[in-house]
Amino acid sequence: MEKMKNFHPTVSDYFKFILPSIVGIFLFIVPIKYNGSVTLPIAFLANWLSDVLAESLPVITVSIFVVIVLFTILTKVIKPALIMKNEFFKGLFDVRPIWIIARIFSMIFAVLTLFEWGPAFIWSENTGAIALYDLSAFLLVIFLFAGLFLPLLLDFGLLEFFGALMTKIMRPLFTLPGRSAIDSLASWIGDGTIGVLLTSKQYEQGYYTKREAAVIGTTFSLVSITFSIVILSYVDLEHLFLQYYLTIIVTGLACAIIMPRIPPLSRKPDTYYEPVGKQVDESIPEGISTVQWGLRLATMRARLNNGIATIFKNGVKNVLDMWISVIPIVMTIATLANILSEYTSIFTYLGAPFVPILSLLQIPEAAAAAQTMVIGFADMLLPAIIGNGVVESEFTKFIIASVSVTQLIYMSEVGALLLSSKLPVKFVDLVIIFFERTLISLPIIVLMAHILL
Repeated sequence: MEKMKNFHPTVSDYFKFILPSIVGIFLFIVPIKYNGSVTLPIAFLANWLSDVLAESLPVITVSIFVVIVLFTILTKVIKPALIMKNEFFKGLFDVRPIWIIARIFSMIFAVLTLFEWGPAFIWSENTGAIALYDLSAFLLVIFLFAGLFLPLLLDFGLLEFFGALMTKIMRPLFTLPGRSAIDSLASWIGDGTIGVLLTSKQYEQGYYTKREAAVIGTTFSLVSITFSIVILSYVDLEHLFLQYYLTIIVTGLACAIIMPRIPPLSRKPDTYYEPVGKQVDESIPEGISTVQWGLRLATMRARLNNGIATIFKNGVKNVLDMWISVIPIVMTIATLANILSEYTSIFTYLGAPFVPILSLLQIPEAAAAAQTMVIGFADMLLPAIIGNGVVESEFTKFIIASVSVTQLIYMSEVGALLLSSKLPVKFVDLVIIFFERTLISLPIIVLMAHILL
């Protein structure tokens, strides 16, 4: 603290803070319009590269899975010095048995899907094909750009500045540090996966406690505006967008206020990631304004940067970390979740208890809608797809579309990313959080629907 009080930023420090931060904000947060739809520059770059590599991207993805498995097995069996003596590579390949198994299954599922070998339930268009072509291949390119450019948000003082400005709002409302507002904004305008990536990196660097990281990852990795529109189009309710998005905002805020205050999130320890410890101090000294303190923190952070080479090196590490540690796990979990939803009745049975709840809330076609309340745990699109096929009521479709977006925890993407990251959440936590969010969201959404429709 004393060091910060005596720190006096120079013009050069301000430029080091402002210029990279503006570029980072533009890439990750500022929406742009392209071909009639709203997107982020970072997502535009990913879509552009996906189009360029359309024919070869699945092959590249499968090849990467194969290489990851080979290096993982090589590390566990032979323990080459080149990997074992490098802390970064050792962390990537010297993993626990459960992650080795998950990586092997990701390779198997991906190869079978690419060549359409073996049982059709593994590689069909609603199971392995979604996991490989729609998810893993796209994550490969989004993580490439997000990982490379993430240092622009993390390493030049932007989060320190917003942390000082937003703490007085985020702490009392959401029990979170001010810097978490950036994670939420990046998810809301861009994509939930970007929010998880940001949160994971901040946690590993000692800026979030275990509880804060778990709350942000499961509560603030919001569904993007663009994807919300996609959900609405599935149920043919595009004409209700304003009512729909107002409902999502009100419900999302309610969940964000309530969820951090109830188990399992409230019981997570307020301790920091052990390898680095606490790296942040939110207190603002007397006699200095919030803006001045934020600028001082930001410029000091910017001054610590060691140039473009270090930024690029950190960006490459981000990319490799997400490619190797996350995407194979996403492929495995997404394939298994889609198989369960497509070829078993487990989600129908799990949705049965919602029939009386939906009936009590006077929702038309309650029995048909009940199964959609749970199937979103597998994939966010499934409730809208199934609901549109079995439900006629526009009111009920509105409920289904709104609930599916506010549940947030779906295993085909965000859930798998959370489990494969170092964030302190377990599968059981995700199940409980999913049902809690559903039970909190449902009455609010129904009330909003009765008012707005």
